[in-house]
Amino acid sequence: MSDTIERPPGARPEGFGGVVLRSGDAAYDDARTVFNAMIDKRPAMIAQCESAADVQAAVRYGVGRDLEIAVRGGGHGVAGTAVTEGGLVVDLRRLNDVQIDPEARLARVGGGATWGDFDRACRPYWLATTGGRVSTTGVAGLTLGGGSGWLERKFGLACDALVSVELVTADGRLIIADETKNTELFWALHGGGGNFGVATSMTFKLQPLPAVTLAMMLWPADAGPAVIRAYRDLLEQGAPEELGGGAIYLTGPPEDFVPQHLQGKLVVAVGAVYAGGEAELRDTLAPLFALAPEGQLVAEMPYDAVQSALDDPPGFRNYWSAEHLSSLPDPAIQAFCDRVVDMPSPSPSQQLLVPWGGEVLRAADKWPLPHREAAWVAHPFGLWAEPADDARGIRWARDLCADLKEWATGYVYLNFIGNEGQNRVIAGFGEANYQRLSRVKCEYDPENVFHLNQNIEPGWPG
Repeated sequence: MSDTIERPPGARPEGFGGVVLRSGDAAYDDARTVFNAMIDKRPAMIAQCESAADVQAAVRYGVGRDLEIAVRGGGHGVAGTAVTEGGLVVDLRRLNDVQIDPEARLARVGGGATWGDFDRACRPYWLATTGGRVSTTGVAGLTLGGGSGWLERKFGLACDALVSVELVTADGRLIIADETKNTELFWALHGGGGNFGVATSMTFKLQPLPAVTLAMMLWPADAGPAVIRAYRDLLEQGAPEELGGGAIYLTGPPEDFVPQHLQGKLVVAVGAVYAGGEAELRDTLAPLFALAPEGQLVAEMPYDAVQSALDDPPGFRNYWSAEHLSSLPDPAIQAFCDRVVDMPSPSPSQQLLVPWGGEVLRAADKWPLPHREAAWVAHPFGLWAEPADDARGIRWARDLCADLKEWATGYVYLNFIGNEGQNRVIAGFGEANYQRLSRVKCEYDPENVFHLNQNIEPGWPG
């Protein structure tokens, strides 16, 4: 451990009670590794915090020494901003406690918790809120960026359930933002990401979820246009908001429900996470079952099991992007399907179409996220093993978005993309919201200490 290695004076932040790691320490390389294997950075210090006071001490230390500060929760973001080259990582993973108040239907969640931590804690009470789409994503990063997930059509985005945030600001203060305190900051934290400070804990309201059903239906890839048209029609003709999921091109996994001839081959799938029982799901998806999927899995299971069933594997190189669509006519579906020939495969890459609407749309004017008005989201989710495939994978994701521009809203959900430039950051909020967020940034982080994110520039003039 780092404490056994002799350090010069000032090697630990004053008042810091956690673990400090530097290059040469046994746990250093593991602690600096993030989900995207493209990212290989060596911070000068990793401060593994065990309390909000530790976070305060670490932030003051970094600011006082002019170190670039990265904040790590789940470390799942594609841009790799949870680690810095030569700077300080404020590592929150030891702050992963989740406390449930079942009577009030509230969850208080540490800033380093993952959705796996969150969902397991909720399971005994049959309560939930919208998480991400896998269990390994950090609660704070996903929520502060908005929070898209399988249950969003029923429960809204994760940020819609946010009741309060405990935040360490750039000057080391610990403050609370909620509907009565620091209200403008509270508004900004519903989508503005990690721009305003370090979230050491968050409180969420929870919803009853007595049953949830997972379904996966697979066909050969050439069935894609017909399957996706049927899926679109099902959604647009009034499918219940309990139905979440998406249409997905992927490599057929080596699972029992996948026929041998589809394993390792490009397939088209419809995945469904239904906030209800199996009979309801089967009734809702009857038009898709009528298309005779060659592989299928339907099972009621606890929500935390649904979330972990689809976990994407670590250790791959990642590039993701997104295009938000106002409509999905047949030509858009064909353009989506045609581009899949360039998707890196066989690999864990996926090319997704996700339906929005329902509770996602209803709160579109409340928070700084105009992209919520989209009817559909196209999401190239690229993972591959070899650096030699980088150019191909990145080009596929960008080309898919370009193919769909005719139907695009112009906005984007920033958690779905990497570093695509400041214009795309502005497109995450719209210019009016971005200017308002910039004013909040000026108040809480005028020197842009927290800039390793989808960055909102303080004092942006518009």
